[in-house]
Amino acid sequence: MILSIAWRNIWRNKVRSITIMLSIALGLFSGLLVLSLYQGMMNSRIRSVIESEVGHIQLHHPKFKNDYEPEFVIKRGEDILNQISKLPEVKFVAPRSISMGMLSTANGTAGVQINGVVPGLENNISQLKSKIQEGDDFDTLKRNQIMIGRKLAGKLKVRRGSRVVLTFTDPAGEIIAGAFKIRAIYKSENTQLDESYVFIMKNDLNRLLNIDPDFHEIVILLHHNEDVKPVNQKLKKIFSSLRSETWMEISPETELMTKTVDQYSYIIMIIIMMALAFGIINTMLMAILERTREIGMMLALGTNRLRIFLLVLYETVILTLAGTPFGLFASWLLISYFNKQGLDLSYLGSTEMLNNFGFGTMIYPEFPKEKLSGIVIIVIGTALISSLFPALKAIRMQPVDALRK
Repeated sequence: MILSIAWRNIWRNKVRSITIMLSIALGLFSGLLVLSLYQGMMNSRIRSVIESEVGHIQLHHPKFKNDYEPEFVIKRGEDILNQISKLPEVKFVAPRSISMGMLSTANGTAGVQINGVVPGLENNISQLKSKIQEGDDFDTLKRNQIMIGRKLAGKLKVRRGSRVVLTFTDPAGEIIAGAFKIRAIYKSENTQLDESYVFIMKNDLNRLLNIDPDFHEIVILLHHNEDVKPVNQKLKKIFSSLRSETWMEISPETELMTKTVDQYSYIIMIIIMMALAFGIINTMLMAILERTREIGMMLALGTNRLRIFLLVLYETVILTLAGTPFGLFASWLLISYFNKQGLDLSYLGSTEMLNNFGFGTMIYPEFPKEKLSGIVIIVIGTALISSLFPALKAIRMQPVDALRK
């Protein structure tokens, strides 16, 4: 009975009730848009880390990543590659030879990580070919070709066709130098890597390091993200002499960023709903003041104060929850559209800033399905909290005083 009375009371002032419902819907709509944008950005960053930078899993000599000493190679690397490629969860696998060194030009020098790659295999792992802005992919019939990032090319004032010198040390500690011709200039979504990573063919680097046929790194790309941990455990057992790491271990800052954004998402939603709570409290207080004589009469006739409290509580909860489906549906429609079409942020002029943090300018917002239960709890919590002050105001009324007004 209390519930039916609460429902009728809501529609006694339709304009006010609909306004509150729309406010709830708009607040929820705005909050979900922010959450979807953050989630789209983080998923984009994770995809970029996995598909363009480090892969799902990497294998190295246990001591290699301590100081990137070229002597710590993966022995029998080709056999290991063949074994890994036969695992059903593995999509692509590629080797890399790596050395830390200096890139020198007539205009200056820069410290770089030299990545020796097999062109066809590397393109499967990091889409290096698709990042080329000037020039062409490696010509496997030619020697000493190099690809450098757009940021590094601008810093050293070089272009396609320019000659550069790479200097690094071999496994014996001797200084090695090689002259290379810039084959292409690439640009990725991570400006920091563009400034520090250069790519040459693995054969060229192995010849200078004198480590053929070995190499330093195996990069693995899986079919499904959820297979990362079980496959990593399997690789640790099969290749116990090697160090196997997931992308989360290789790029812990990305995982930390993801967890932090998830926490901020809930905080943002709570702030939005708290702001709406003041509007709900104000509206319900107005409703209570308008019905002072009515509530006084109910109390005079012996209505339990708990029933009065529940009456106000039900009215507030119904008003709040009534706007929730509209907010959810409207946000789902808009997010689904941009999830397919993409949201291009380049027109804001923030391309360089986003790239500095490893984000692309094309964002595909994703509806936060896994956060819906938390969002519903926040909405219900808002309704309950918003009802407390008006409900307490109502039950504190004295029948005699209320009937005089």
